[in-house]
Amino acid sequence: MTAWKLRAHPRFEGVPGPVLIVVMDGVGCGRHDDGDAVWLARKPHLDCLAAGDLVCSLRAHGTAVGLPSDDDMGNSEVGHNAFGAGRVFDQGAKRVGAALRSGELFAGAEWKRLTEGVRESGEPMHFIGLLSDGGVHSHIDHLFALIRRCHEENVGAVRVHALLDGRDVPSTSALEYVESLERLLAELRDAGRDYRVASGGGRMTTTMDRYQADWSMVERGWNHQVHGEGRGFRSAREAIETLRREQPGVLDQDLPPFVIVDEGGSPVGPIRDGASVVFFNFRGDRAIEVSRAFEERGFTKFDRGGVPDVRFAGMMQYDGDLHVPEHFLVQPPHIDRTMGEYLAHNQVGQFACSETQKFGHVTYFWNGNRSGMFDEKRERYVEVPSDAVPFEQRPWMKAAEITDATIAALRSGSYRSARINFANGDMVGHTGHLTASVVAVEAIDLCLGRILPVVDALEGAVIVTADHGNCDEMFERDPKTQAFALDADGGRRSKTSHSLNEVPCFIHAPSARGKLRLAHRLPQRGLANVAATALHLMGYERPEGYEPSLLE
Repeated sequence: MTAWKLRAHPRFEGVPGPVLIVVMDGVGCGRHDDGDAVWLARKPHLDCLAAGDLVCSLRAHGTAVGLPSDDDMGNSEVGHNAFGAGRVFDQGAKRVGAALRSGELFAGAEWKRLTEGVRESGEPMHFIGLLSDGGVHSHIDHLFALIRRCHEENVGAVRVHALLDGRDVPSTSALEYVESLERLLAELRDAGRDYRVASGGGRMTTTMDRYQADWSMVERGWNHQVHGEGRGFRSAREAIETLRREQPGVLDQDLPPFVIVDEGGSPVGPIRDGASVVFFNFRGDRAIEVSRAFEERGFTKFDRGGVPDVRFAGMMQYDGDLHVPEHFLVQPPHIDRTMGEYLAHNQVGQFACSETQKFGHVTYFWNGNRSGMFDEKRERYVEVPSDAVPFEQRPWMKAAEITDATIAALRSGSYRSARINFANGDMVGHTGHLTASVVAVEAIDLCLGRILPVVDALEGAVIVTADHGNCDEMFERDPKTQAFALDADGGRRSKTSHSLNEVPCFIHAPSARGKLRLAHRLPQRGLANVAATALHLMGYERPEGYEPSLLE
C-alpha cells in the first residue's frame, strides 16, 4: 500500500469540494473562421472560462499522445489513455515494432484467426499497404516480418498488393523497395512457398484516399486488388518502368494501378473467398476507407461487385470511435499506474459518466485499457444510452442527461474525483454538418452553465478540456493555398476527420482564487499533464513519472 500512497502537495492543500474533469470530445482550437464550429457557436460560459487566468492550450495529437509523428491525428482512445495515465505511452509505429519484436502480435487471437483461415481454405494471405520505409503510414520492415512469419507458420501462399510511396521517401525510389520485396519473396519461393506480388499503384491514385475526398481511389484499388481487373504486367518492375516511360516525370505516388499476370494473362492474386487480408499500414487517416470497403455492411460508396468472404484485419484499429476496422492485429499498449488506480488505493471516491458513444473512453481507456472498476465500493460509472439516430439530427445528443447525472453525483458528496465526456463535438463533427456542429457546441456550453454553479457552491474545481479537435475544422483546405477546398459543384468540401489543432484547457477553481497560478515553464503542454493537474487540485503531489501539473 505504501507504493500507492499519494503524497500531500507541498504548497497546496486542495480545494474543499470535488474536482471534475470535463472532456469536450472533438472541440479543438480552430482558426476562428467560417469552418470553425466552435468559434461560430454562441457559448457564453466557455467564453467566460476563456477570460480567466488559468487558461492554456494542450497538444492532443502526434508525439504528445504517443503517435509516431506530429502529422498523426489524435483520437479519443489515445487521448483518454493520456488523460488517465498521466504519461505518454507509445502508440502506432512504435507499438507495432514492439509487438513484432516481442512476438505479441503473432500470439494474438487475430493473427491466429487469419493464418488458420488460409491454412483451411488454401487461399493466399494478402497484404495491402504502403511499400516504403518512410515510417509515417507503414514500414517495409513490418511487412517483411509478417511475410517471414507466414513462412514459419506454414502458410503456403502470400500475395502482396504494393502501394508505392514517393511522398515520405524520395519521389522515384519505388524500385528500391520493390527489389527488396522481390528478393525476399524469391528466397521464400526457393523454400517451396508460393509468394508473389499481385498488384500495385501509386498511393495518390490507388486505395489510400483520406477524409472521403476521392472514393474512386479506393474503388480503383478494390478492382485491381480484389477482382484482378486492370492493366497487366509480368512483374512490378516491368509495370513501373513501362509507366514511367509512358508518363515522363511521373512520381511514384501518381503511378496508375496495375495487376501482375501469369504467362496466360490471368491475374496472379485476386482476393477470393477464403482468403485472409491484412492492411499493414499503422496510421489511420489513409486506412479507414479501404477498411470500410472490406468490412462495412450496406456499403454504398462504390459498387464493389462480388464481395469475397474473407477474414480482414488492419494493423491497428484506425478509428476507435467508429470501431474501424473491427479486427486488428496490434492491441493498445500496456498502461499501468493510472490516476484512477492511485485514487482507488487512497480510498478516494470516483464518478465517471458519458453516453454510450464515449462511455468506454471515461472508463476502459481512462483506466489504461482495463475493464471494470478498481474499487466497486467507491466508484460509480454511469452510461447514458445514446440515441439510435444520425447525430446531425440530434446534435445535443445526451449532454443534458449526462449533466443531470453529474450534478446529482457531485451533490451526493460521495465523489472527490469525477470525469465526464460530452461526445457532441466529435460525433456530430464526424458528420460534416456545420450547422449541427455549431448546435453541438452550444449544447455543451448550456450544460457547462448548469455544472459550474454547482461546483462553485461545493467549493470544488473543474478542468474543461478536450481529447482532440474535430468540429473546429469542418472544411477541407487546399494544401498549397490553405483556402477552403471546393467540390465539383463549387461548394466547400466538408471535413469529417479529426483536426491537428491543439485543444483548450480551462481550470476553474474560484474557492482557491489567488492560490493557484499557471505553470509557464513547461516545455510543452499536452493531455498527459491533466492527471497531475487534477491531483494537484485535490491536494496531492503527482506520482513518480507523471507529467507535471499545469499549475505551479
